[in-house]
Formats: sequence, structure tokens, C-alpha cells
Amino acid sequence: TSSGVFLLQMGWGDLGAFGEPSKETPNLDQMAAEGMLFLDFYTASPLCSPSRAALLTGRLPVRNGFYTTNGHARNAYTPQDIVGGIPDSELLLPELLKKAGYTNKIIGKWHLGHRPQFHPLKHGFDEWFGSPNCHFGPYDSTERPNIPVYRDWEMVGRYYEDFKIDLKTGEANLTQLYLQEALDFISKQQASQQPFFLYWAIDATHAPVYASKQFLGTSQRGLYGDAVREIDDSVGKILKHLQQLGISESTFVFFTSDNGAALISAPKQGGSNGPFLCGKQTTFEGGMREPAIAWWPGHIPAGGVSHQLGSVMDLFSTSLSLAGLQPPSDRQIDGIDLLPVILQGKLIDRPIFYYRGNELMAVRAGLYKAHYWTWSNSWEEHGKGIDFCPGQSVAGVTTHTQEEHTHLPLLFHLGRDPGEKYPLSFASEEYQRAVEHISGLVQQHKATLVPGQPQLNVCDQAVMNWSPPGCEKLGKCLKAPESDPKKCSWPH
Repeated sequence: TSSGVFLLQMGWGDLGAFGEPSKETPNLDQMAAEGMLFLDFYTASPLCSPSRAALLTGRLPVRNGFYTTNGHARNAYTPQDIVGGIPDSELLLPELLKKAGYTNKIIGKWHLGHRPQFHPLKHGFDEWFGSPNCHFGPYDSTERPNIPVYRDWEMVGRYYEDFKIDLKTGEANLTQLYLQEALDFISKQQASQQPFFLYWAIDATHAPVYASKQFLGTSQRGLYGDAVREIDDSVGKILKHLQQLGISESTFVFFTSDNGAALISAPKQGGSNGPFLCGKQTTFEGGMREPAIAWWPGHIPAGGVSHQLGSVMDLFSTSLSLAGLQPPSDRQIDGIDLLPVILQGKLIDRPIFYYRGNELMAVRAGLYKAHYWTWSNSWEEHGKGIDFCPGQSVAGVTTHTQEEHTHLPLLFHLGRDPGEKYPLSFASEEYQRAVEHISGLVQQHKATLVPGQPQLNVCDQAVMNWSPPGCEKLGKCLKAPESDPKKCSWPH
């Protein structure tokens, strides 16, 4: 069985199948109608890089090193000047799938470090078309270089210079390039009868949002909606391609997101997290509960809805299971195999851990969620206009100072109160019963936790994308400044 994982930055409330009012995602809605919708599916971090590291290793970011200890409970990722990246000691899904004869391709954003030792082709992927970082820019090449786009081992150009993104109109044809890459790769693998793993990690809905000319101005939701419509159209074409090649029944496809929609760029360039509180950067439901759809015609009963607590890390274990492989036994794996859930409708009892950097902020078990720490962002950052919860202020819950609740956790019943607006009374029997249960899970978790070496602590201008492999051929090498390593600053 081949498998495909579509990972992008989108909110729970961005799809028609999850109730988005403009109903502009017909292909994803059809994918849900033909497959299974996961309503309680989570990412491993409220931010992109740690989530992607978790998906590919099956391990929490605090284990695989994708976190920082430079400040308490800080979100850290991999900007251009980061020194760290995915450690060699981590075993990535594509490396393991190779043992079963898989050919693996990543299309789009890698985000697990951009220095040569972190290159995706050194970590199990056979092909890559995309970029090590986000499409921020344009940069002036003196303070910082524009981000490179790679084909396999070497760069083929840079964003804004060779791969145009018009910040005024939002026009860029990158999603079309990524779509074509996917279709060509699938055709090639089908022709060679080769099982494959395709990781389609596009970033059109990440600010600065972009869409191709034919999609610009077509959505009721503005530019963000245009980007969503193009992604929806692309997913439809990929699924149709699998059907036309006659391999849809031997290909497992999963669609989800790496974090909740970013509300800091709302409403113009921000998505929707539906009924949930806040968004990206926070450990409230809006930051970590994701849209999720599993599709595998002939295997997954159509129109299924699951309340299984799921995580992006489960895609690691589930993909290995599909390939007939066992997860590595020499390390803690946080993902579970979802096949019994998907194929037999089973429910597996397991908690969800909500981390922000080095801190366990909250835990969900069943329908209860206990917050051990709350923090939206600092007053100082909020004063600069940075708001991760615009239009949503819940007294004592969305806080601008880090609030510790370890002795008396804030508890919500997510069935009755998915928006985390009504904490349960500390005095109630329900509160005491649920907190006692969750406390036991936390103690168990912490007793066996061995944190990885933090990869996101050190920044250095000299390691930016000045002269990536292949720059000589293109005449695109830039002179790096002197090395000057510093502690990275992570305000959130």
C-alpha cells in the first residue's frame, strides 16, 4: 500500500465538511464523504516546525529536539538563522519505509533545518521539490538572502527572484508547480509498480498568502479563501489521478494541518478555527485541533466519522503498519496505529499532550481537558498588536502573563464546551474525578520523559541560505557574514 500525507496550514473551520459557511471546498468535502472524518485530531505543537518533526518521527517535539529552553514555554521554529535541525539520531518515517522498498518524495516545505546535514535526502527521502523554510521575503541579500527552492540535492532558484510571489496581488503559481510534481511522481511510481510515500507539504495558506491567477478573486473569503480553493482543487486532482491510474484502492491518503489557523493575520490572511478558542501559537483548541480526513476507497467505509483522539504522530505509526513494518523499539514512540480505528471503527483510549516548547501546558483525556499552564502571549507583544486570540477574551483563561495551574488545573468538558469558555467548578465531584484521572496520566508521562537535546536554541546569521548546494551553477551564491552564534530570542 502506498501512502500520501497532505500537510498544510489550515484551521479546523476552513472546510465545508467542518461547517465553513461559504462551502468552497467541494473536493475535500467529497474526500470526507468518501472516507472518514476525524473530529478530535491534534497536531503535536501549535507551530509548524515542531509539528512536522513530530509527524515524521512519531515523537513529541520535546523528545525529538524541536523545542527551545531559552525561555519557559516558548514556541520556536526553524527560521533561516537557526543552527539546529533534525538530529541524525532520529529515525524518520521515510528512512523506515525504505526497508519495505518504498520510494519517498517531499513536495513543499521541509522546515526541519536547512544546513546540509539536515537535508531531507539525508533523512530517507529520495526526491524533493520545495524549500527548507517558509516563503517569507523578499530579502535584500545583504541582511538576509531569499529562500532557496530545491530540486533534490541542489537549489534551482530562490523565492521572489526565480519563483515569483507578488505581495501586492497575492499571485504565485507555486501550488500549481507542487500539484504537477505530485501528479508526475504518482504516475512514475505507478508505471514502475513501486510502493511510494508522498508528503505533500504546501504552504499557500501561510501568510503571506498566495494563489494562482485563475483562483485570485474567486472566493467569498478573500485571498485566504482563494488559496484554500486552489488547495482544494489540487487535492481533488490528486485523488482523481489515483483513481484514473487504478491505484486508489492501494493508496492510503490522509489530509491534515500542522497547526491551527494563524489569527494574527486575521481577518484578511487568517483562517477559521471554527468554534475553538484562539489559534496558532496557543495550546487552546484553536491552536492544536486540526481538520483531518482519511481516504482509502474499498477499505475505509464511506461517510465515517470518528471521535478517536488522534495526533499527527499517529500518521508515523499508521504508515509503518500499512507497510507491514513495526515502529522502532529502542525509543519512545508517541504515535499509535490508527488502522483499527479506521477499518473497524474501534476507539483506543489515549491522552493528548499539549506542549508549548519545554512545558506541558495541557492534557486531554476523553472529553476532559486540564490546563496546567495558560498563556496567550505577553502584554508587551500584545501591545505591539500581536494577538493570537483576536475577538476572544475569556477571563482567567486567555492570559497575557504565564499562569500556573499545576495545583488546581483549569478543567473543561470539551463536549459541552468546545470553546473552552466555562471552566468546571473546583468544588464539583466531576472536577475532582476528572483531574485525579488526568493527574495520573501526567505523572506516568513525566516519569518516563527523556527530553531531547534542544535544537532551537542557537541562531547565527552565517548559517542562513547564503550559498546552498547548486548555487554556483546558477550564479546565486552570496557571501556569508562572519559567524556570530547567539541565543535565539523567542518572544512567544
